[in-house]
Parts: sequence; structure tokens; C-alpha cells
Amino acid sequence: MTEAEIRDLANRFFAAIEGSDPAGVEACYAPEAEIWHNYDRASQTRAENVLVLNAFVQITRSRRYNERDLKVYAGGFSQQHLLVATSLGGAVLELPAALFCDVADGRITRLREYFDPAPVAAWRAQPNFD
Repeated sequence: MTEAEIRDLANRFFAAIEGSDPAGVEACYAPEAEIWHNYDRASQTRAENVLVLNAFVQITRSRRYNERDLKVYAGGFSQQHLLVATSLGGAVLELPAALFCDVADGRITRLREYFDPAPVAAWRAQPNFD
């Protein structure tokens, strides 16, 4: 894949999350994609990850990736960002995170996500979460 194609894939992936489009996220993943998280050191399949993203969309009214630092390289991309999400009740989450993605044939084959889960727990515990 060219650098422009990888950059386009990355932008489509994040736009699908911001735009409440789990099907768009799924389309960015290869069928055999593996999604790994640092906080539990466990991997998910594409289908499992899309279910989690869909649940996240259902409890939020908006999601934005701020302070994006996208780096494209041969075979993949990385992005450091600040995820800002607002719950249905108005509680705001600010979550610094980083993703590292391997890509092939126009899709993400492996995604490694790094973030501290403590801000997510605190966000969900806010009185105005729901």
C-alpha cells in the first residue's frame, strides 16, 4: 500500500468511530484482524471489537479524536491522540491513547491500543453519566 492509501485507511477508521458507524469500522478491519489492548493484555477478534465499539457508540452522544498525531510508515500507521467522548447524560471523558496498526491489502490486520483505563472508570462513575 502507498503512504496515501494507508493515511486514507487511518482517516476512514477514525471518522467511522467519530461518526457512530461501527459497520464502517468493521470494513476497515481485515476478516482475521486481531485487536490487542494493553490494559488487559488480551486480544479480540474483529467481531468482538465491533461489538465493544457499538456499545461505546450507544452510551455516547459524541466522540472526537483531538490532538491527533498520525504517523504513516511502510506496512502501517500509529496515532497518538486525546479521545474526547460525551456520555448521553453529559459526562465528558478525556482519554489519552495511542494505537499502532499493521495493514495489508487495504485493511487493518493488527491493532495494538494503549491507554490507562482509570479515566474510563471515573467517567462512568460520574453522576451525570446516564
